[in-house]
Amino acid sequence: MPYLVHTAHAQFVALWLSTVGWILIIVTMGMVEWRVWEVSDLSVISSGLAWVGVWRVCFYSHALILSGNEVMFCQKIGPFESFTPPEIIAAQVLMLVAVILGLMGNASVVYGLRNIYFGLGKFKPIRLALCAGGALHVLTGVSSLVPVFWNLSSVVNNQTIIFPPTFLMPPAPENQYIGPGIAIGILASFLVVCSGLIFLSYRIPVGSTCVQKVKPEDEHRRHMSNKGTDNPAFTRRDE
Repeated sequence: MPYLVHTAHAQFVALWLSTVGWILIIVTMGMVEWRVWEVSDLSVISSGLAWVGVWRVCFYSHALILSGNEVMFCQKIGPFESFTPPEIIAAQVLMLVAVILGLMGNASVVYGLRNIYFGLGKFKPIRLALCAGGALHVLTGVSSLVPVFWNLSSVVNNQTIIFPPTFLMPPAPENQYIGPGIAIGILASFLVVCSGLIFLSYRIPVGSTCVQKVKPEDEHRRHMSNKGTDNPAFTRRDE
């Protein structure tokens, strides 16, 4: 293999960006602060704020008796519950898909960069690995952007969710605004999509040729074949 390390500096930086973006997608999926509700009734929700995430709804309360390990009252949101809005169901599914696609994309890119930095393999596996990784990262960013922007639209339009009575949530908030979960999700998707485009832009330099590694036994055999043989015409005969 020719020396290709100098051609993949941008892809190496993009790998770090994609890894950070992938981790932020995981963080976003687990955050409860996607949609922040302001409520006027402080009898149960003492702080006046409730957080609606992808998997849970939480708020602080001084009126409820919680166990010693709990600092806030939380209820899980299931994908098959009748009250779960479609944007949250989409977030539950697509964010998991984004995590899986991001992991596959990083693995593919690591394989391609390993071949470049260690001079292993041929050109075709490198191109396939980086192109596949780039495509997977773009799909990862799209999969996370769709639910993020869908929930962003719900916040902008002040859409409500009819939670069951056990959630102790009001039928509608006084006001709601974007939580840090949506902001981090947008940043994570941007990092992943940009890194994917960088991976897709990689090109082998024109004029580079692939040099096959020669095994030691083949090298020895070639060396022996290059040795000259005696020409009988010039052999001195004994008289």
